[in-house]
Amino acid sequence: MKKTVLIPALLLLAASAAAAQTKNPVSSALRDILPGRQKNTMAAIEAMPADKFNYKPTPDQMTFGHLVAHMIESNNLLCSKAAAVPAPKVEEAKESDAKSKLVSALKTSFDYCSDTLAKMDDTKLGETTEGFGGKQVTRAWASMVLASSWADHYAEAAMYLRLNGVLPPTAKK
Repeated sequence: MKKTVLIPALLLLAASAAAAQTKNPVSSALRDILPGRQKNTMAAIEAMPADKFNYKPTPDQMTFGHLVAHMIESNNLLCSKAAAVPAPKVEEAKESDAKSKLVSALKTSFDYCSDTLAKMDDTKLGETTEGFGGKQVTRAWASMVLASSWADHYAEAAMYLRLNGVLPPTAKK
C-alpha cells in the first residue's frame, strides 16, 4: 500500500494561491457569473419571435418587451451601483421598441456590465449608494441584487418562451 506524503511547502503554496484568488471575491464572482448569464439571456431574448414581444401571460403581467426593457435598465443601473461608476447615458428602452432595437440595447447593457465589472474590486463594497426608492444600500447589496436579477430575468424569459411553445436555451441538449 502506498502512502501519500504531503509536503508542507506545497500546502503553503496552495494556500497562498487560494488566498490570491479570493482577494476580491465579490467582484470576481460577478465577473465569473456574467458570461453564462449573458449568453443564456441573450439567447432567450433572441429566441422569442418578434411578434410575441407584446405577449403577456395575464392582463396584470408585463409584456415580454417590457421585461427586456427592464433588463436593460437593471443592468445599467446595478452594474454602475456595484462598481461605483456612473451609469451610461443611453436612450431609454421602451417595451414597444422593435425586437432588433431591444436585442441590441440588451447586448450593449451586458457589454457595459462586462467593461465595468472588469475594473471593479471589492474595496468599495461597504460604501453606500442610492438603491431602489431612494433607500441607502451598500455596493455589496447592489452586487448581490445584480447577480440575483440576472438569474431572475432569465427565468422570467424562459417562462415566457415556454408559454409560447419555444424551448428555452438551457433546456436544449
